[in-house]
Amino acid sequence: MKIIEETPYCFRIEREGGMRVPGIVFASRELLPDPSVDKSLDQVVRVATLPGIVAGSYAMPDLHWGYGFPIGGVAATDVGDGGAVSPGGVGFDISCGVRLLAADLDRDALMPRLAALMDLLDHAVPRGLGRGAVWRVADRSQLEQVLAGGSRYAVERGHGNARDLRRCEDLGAVAGADPAAVSARAEERGLGQLGSLGSGNHFLEVQMVEDVYDEPVAAAFGLRAGQVCVMIHCGSRGLGHQICSDHVRAMQTAMPRHGITVPDPQLACVPVDSPEGRSYMGAMAAAANYARANRQLLGEAARRAFSDACGARLDLVYDVSHNLAKIETHEVAGTPRRLCVHRKGATRALPPGHPDLPPDLADAGQPVLIPGTMGTASYVLTGVRGNPAFDSACHGAGRTQSRHQAARAVRGKELRNRLEAAGIAVRGASWRGLAEEAPSAYKDIDAVIAATEGAGLGRKVARLVPLGVTKG
Repeated sequence: MKIIEETPYCFRIEREGGMRVPGIVFASRELLPDPSVDKSLDQVVRVATLPGIVAGSYAMPDLHWGYGFPIGGVAATDVGDGGAVSPGGVGFDISCGVRLLAADLDRDALMPRLAALMDLLDHAVPRGLGRGAVWRVADRSQLEQVLAGGSRYAVERGHGNARDLRRCEDLGAVAGADPAAVSARAEERGLGQLGSLGSGNHFLEVQMVEDVYDEPVAAAFGLRAGQVCVMIHCGSRGLGHQICSDHVRAMQTAMPRHGITVPDPQLACVPVDSPEGRSYMGAMAAAANYARANRQLLGEAARRAFSDACGARLDLVYDVSHNLAKIETHEVAGTPRRLCVHRKGATRALPPGHPDLPPDLADAGQPVLIPGTMGTASYVLTGVRGNPAFDSACHGAGRTQSRHQAARAVRGKELRNRLEAAGIAVRGASWRGLAEEAPSAYKDIDAVIAATEGAGLGRKVARLVPLGVTKG
């Protein structure tokens, strides 16, 4: 492929073969994937062949290989021009995302109670493969209310407050959810996991605001230097995974009827406005609502632990997804167009004044939540005007090693001892789970944020460092 460096933070992959648009990679030279070990740039090229894709096949600074789409991939298709939706552009963990809550206490006040707090969180937060839930859903009828209502339904049932919904993407629930498009097997997997972290890179982390770069915006978000925060990273668990699997298979069967061929079966897709496309969009929205309710319940578990251990309150800063396809209107070549924007390992980054922002964030922009890996910093950014990728930004540090490679490089117990020697309390579900998420398995989060800012995808507001982590 021919790659042209357009700016220090933007690289262009010229069109060739079946590409309908160029590839646009936002990265520094340091962060560009090595094609000999990471085939994600090849995936950027293949995504550029999707029916109806417009402007470019975009990649964020945390780009790495994924299923079909690269993780850190963004692509928009024109719904009115046969634009396709692809489950590979959302991923298996539908609406995996991040929730940030801010406490009304500082680090110095927390430290004498940190061990007790972490023990409470260790007990209160179900995690690991298929293990437990904060809220045992009574039956499928109640589960379908969760699928339709998301965080709103959880709050109606007493799990949170009205302000939580104002500080949540889509006010807590994605419109258009269709529980009827969710298979019985997906529902079965979802019944026992509502309010749980799962495994892999999911976590609940107690953090401190170490640096503030924009005090007025930080204040609008509810953040200040020295403050304790809680960051939660999880998604739709087995329910979302099953929905993705079900609809990939359905689309692979349906593509010939729509005259669609793709260079990789993992890019299975159909027109958004086809029966199969509408079915997937409805099921995906239902899984997104499950994920929103999941994070809402985990946030409530954290609130109870903070209250019991420290007498402290937690207020929601924001909750945003980073695995979703959304119907949005954007200008393309000067004309507003109705697009299906796929963000896989990428988050929305709405600028000040955007109509989807709550009134108290209208002047500041959207909080963009970007976790680092275990033991490293996380960042809060804000959206900026003129974002070149449909108001999208990166979602994390981005892997450089597979979980198997990471687990071979360090033992979980050794890693925990290292982190605790650095003053970070660790509560893990398994030694292997800790080893798989070692900091050495990820890109440098500071470099990723520098590239994100340099590419005009967002602006730094605050840097958060870990005090304690609960891992799946």
